[in-house]
Amino acid sequence: MRLAIVIMAAGKGTRLKSKRAKVLHEIGGKPLLAHVIESASQIVAPRDIYVVVGHQAAQVETAVKTTGVHFVTQEEQRGTGHAIQTVEASVRDYDELLVLSGDVPLLKPETIAALRDFHIEQQAAMTILTAEPEDPSGYGRVIRRKPGKPEVKAIVEQKALTHEQAEKEREINSGIYAFRAEKLFAHISALKTDNAHGEYYLTDMAELLVEAGERVVALKAAHAVEVLGANTIAEMMELDREKRMDTARALMSQGVTVLRPETTVIDTGVKVGADTVIEPFVQLLGNTTIGEDCRIRSYSVIENTTVANHVLIRQGCVITDSTIDSGALIGPFSHIRPESQIGEGAHVGNFVETKKVKLGAGSKANHLTYLGDAEIGSGTNIGAGTITCNYDGVNKHRTLIGDGVFVGSDSTLVAPIAVGNGAYIAAGSAITEDVPEDALALGRSRQVTKPGWAKNRRARKG
Repeated sequence: MRLAIVIMAAGKGTRLKSKRAKVLHEIGGKPLLAHVIESASQIVAPRDIYVVVGHQAAQVETAVKTTGVHFVTQEEQRGTGHAIQTVEASVRDYDELLVLSGDVPLLKPETIAALRDFHIEQQAAMTILTAEPEDPSGYGRVIRRKPGKPEVKAIVEQKALTHEQAEKEREINSGIYAFRAEKLFAHISALKTDNAHGEYYLTDMAELLVEAGERVVALKAAHAVEVLGANTIAEMMELDREKRMDTARALMSQGVTVLRPETTVIDTGVKVGADTVIEPFVQLLGNTTIGEDCRIRSYSVIENTTVANHVLIRQGCVITDSTIDSGALIGPFSHIRPESQIGEGAHVGNFVETKKVKLGAGSKANHLTYLGDAEIGSGTNIGAGTITCNYDGVNKHRTLIGDGVFVGSDSTLVAPIAVGNGAYIAAGSAITEDVPEDALALGRSRQVTKPGWAKNRRARKG
């Protein structure tokens, strides 16, 4: 049996009141469509997934181009039925088709697999995934031939429901289907546009197939939330909350402590090791990996960063596109900018900023310091207020500092410059030349002291 998955992603999402295509809106740190493709890719190989794009097609393709799926463009968006007509040439040789919506990001692979298996078991021409949410308003209803039986009589759109049906029938059509490809394409040309929007609706295939004597059945999803989409930004954020809570629950099931998970922002791609503690109001974003036995304290934001084991990140740190090695101590209020590597057991303290810096094992920069475009050896101490002057107004320049160096407080190192192993930089120095190993460098004016000057000045004023 050859199975393909078609994902509908051509719509604009007008009700969101947004300039972006609906499937490009993000929850859990990824576009809606990316979540659906991720789940679908656990059922079939990406080469058997066909995404129907239309509105902002180029942007949609770019957002998920690394997934390896096929794209089929629906030049004129004339409904879901028309979308399947558009993709027919690409998928008609498959035996079975699953049709998913690109805006249902909570749909799990297990539910897709259950739909596939039920459809094949029932030998149906069409299988409809249904659900019973607390509030079914806004959705079409699936009318079964007999209560509790799989056979479907019809799908009735919300606007066409009688008052009695609206009260009694609570099983909704999710817009997710399985089809036997041969049966689908034998009847799809019979779809009509005699509706308020003048579009071809895929839902009408249920009635067409029933009239043709084909078997149409329904499978109810175990969790209604999986098939719910969003028509407003507020509803979108409800999906985001649910997705992030799922991520937090998954981490906690793997031995991670997430204190007050409802306050954290953890993207779906984040990985965290056992016995790590995530405090309230932490954000872990993008492709971030946190090791074991770490503690991430409140209000820290970590993005696209790898943190090794036994690391303490204190309050209010911002870390982006960097690497933190085992046993390091960061913060509070440190800013680790892209391409920084903080070595094993190193300390980066309060109000210290790094950018394109390699800080060696056991080295420390504990206070009020800027380190940019620098490579610093192991066991080096960077005093408070130190600045690597890396930018001359046109180009960036490197600072090289060796092992076991002591840089006194309030020093400025004017790059390009190299400081040898074991050297000392006197506090308050402006260093403009290379410093040899084990040397002492002073770069400050000689102090002038005038005894009694202040007393005499006050006397003149009095």
